[in-house]
Amino acid sequence: MPRFAANLSMMFTELPFMQRFEAAAQAGFRGVEYLFPYAEDAGAIAAALRDTGLEQALYNTNAGDFAAGERGFAAVPGQVDRFRADLDQALDYAAAIKPRNIHIMSGIAKGPAARAVFLENLAYACAHAPDQGFVIEPINHRDMPGYHLDNQEDARGIIAEVAAPNLALQLDLYHCQIMQGDLTERMRALAPVTRHVQVASVPKRHEPDTGELNFPHLMQVLDETGYTGWVGCEYRPEGATLDGLGWFAAYRDAQ
Repeated sequence: MPRFAANLSMMFTELPFMQRFEAAAQAGFRGVEYLFPYAEDAGAIAAALRDTGLEQALYNTNAGDFAAGERGFAAVPGQVDRFRADLDQALDYAAAIKPRNIHIMSGIAKGPAARAVFLENLAYACAHAPDQGFVIEPINHRDMPGYHLDNQEDARGIIAEVAAPNLALQLDLYHCQIMQGDLTERMRALAPVTRHVQVASVPKRHEPDTGELNFPHLMQVLDETGYTGWVGCEYRPEGATLDGLGWFAAYRDAQ
């Protein structure tokens, strides 16, 4: 049975960020993720996790200035120093928050030079923090045009080339459906390198049991692959968060 982590950047936004931990726990979640923790104090987040009994599943390295078009720096030529500073920031937070995985954002960049620096930075991160899990995530070009990493097979090849035991795939079924589809067979094929999964409906990124995906079937396939990691609920509730949690009822008692 999948274990679901509430994405606090998108869910429970009716509340201030630090109150969302308690709301997620009260709703039955046992794990949380979010895009970035860096606007908050790491100690305060650690205390919220401890008080609620929640586990930290994932967060991202700093993306930079979204309004200026920045989406991370790991594959951006000329930004190695910035990437390493952001990595150190993520690891400083990890010392207190203890995430299972940190998603390394590649950024907006294409071409051989971008690929070379991406591989270099991933290898550096994995060697620099060998006990920390890292993941890379293909992101669709509708939501994030020009993002360096956009398909699953490319990600699998990068993971093989870096060949670090603490680097794996963040398989977001929403992004994968938009870019490639064939989710059932891709989930099975990618199972050996998958360490984090995310869900949302397609095309509107709402509750996962709406839209074009067969959500119960996909969760059954995930179980069949033997996956034991977290499933991040990276979706935007169509209304109030609690009103849209009908899909979670079948899974809540098993969390």
